[in-house]
Amino acid sequence: MIEIKNIKKSFGEQQVLKGISATFMEGRCNLIIGKSGSGKTVTLKTMVGLVEPDEGDVLYDGRSFTKMNFKERKSIRREIGMLFQGGALFDSLTVEENIRFPLDMFTTMSIEEKTEQVNICLKRVNMVNTNMKYPGELSGGMKKRVGIARAIVLNPKYLFCDEPNSGLDPKTSIVIDELIQHITEEYQMTTVINTHDMNSVMGIGDHVVFLHEGLKYWEGNHKEIMQITGGELFDFIFASDFLKDLRRNAKVN
Repeated sequence: MIEIKNIKKSFGEQQVLKGISATFMEGRCNLIIGKSGSGKTVTLKTMVGLVEPDEGDVLYDGRSFTKMNFKERKSIRREIGMLFQGGALFDSLTVEENIRFPLDMFTTMSIEEKTEQVNICLKRVNMVNTNMKYPGELSGGMKKRVGIARAIVLNPKYLFCDEPNSGLDPKTSIVIDELIQHITEEYQMTTVINTHDMNSVMGIGDHVVFLHEGLKYWEGNHKEIMQITGGELFDFIFASDFLKDLRRNAKVN
């Protein structure tokens, strides 16, 4: 479980986060949604230590990450997996070398043990026998799969995904969503996903936090979100013609 308590953050005179509190549960896909500029990216970066909050606290299973020094934070970073937008693979490294990178950084495993762990993760994301390929030889969806394999290679307790479906077609996006959901349930991770994709919300939104202008505007799940009748969240979720039709058909039936 991850908790954020009264997180505030300003850049110059602009206050981006205005006191956000939320709880992200173990074994669930926790989604942070909102328009561009709502504060969701800064919230995610604050949670993993890429941005320091001006006020507030981030707790990992009761441990105050915010109050730790750099050395103390290393133990928690060892428990974090991160799927970056676009995959963020190293173009000069093979698939195997990309996935092995966290093992090289954080473990003293032998090369044989590392290779075995890499292959386990490749099998989990349905990318068997792609070890020697380079990122330039992969499709966008395959790169995301490799990114997921790298994110879980250390068997993390916490998984963060920044816009995992960015640049993907709808069919591939569903595959990636389902893969993240299955891995979350299988490993009982606390997964936090930053997204603007309402199809993801409806598909895997076990717990959803909606941010608006630096504040937590709404919190619930994908079933409850369909009952919204007005306000900023309504305007956000039903900007999609697909969801308008879905809601209309649901009322008719």
